[in-house]
Amino acid sequence: MTEISLEKSTAVNLVRFKLFSLQSEIEKILHKWNEELVQTFLQKAKNGTYEEAEDDAIDLHQLVKEEQEMQVLLERIGVLK
Repeated sequence: MTEISLEKSTAVNLVRFKLFSLQSEIEKILHKWNEELVQTFLQKAKNGTYEEAEDDAIDLHQLVKEEQEMQVLLERIGVLK
């Protein structure tokens, strides 16, 4: 793996931008299905309450995973405690 040097503020800005983008995509999916909580949507998609929701559920699951990874990265950078 290649390593590069970044100013801490640049790294923080990049991670925050990615985090904002992920959160926006998560909100779009939840809004599409008139849901507020990720887990509620995923449960309804899983149990068949929402037909044709499989693709959105897969996308949402991945987006949440990436969102968590960005939160961990911000913690590692020292922005979140």
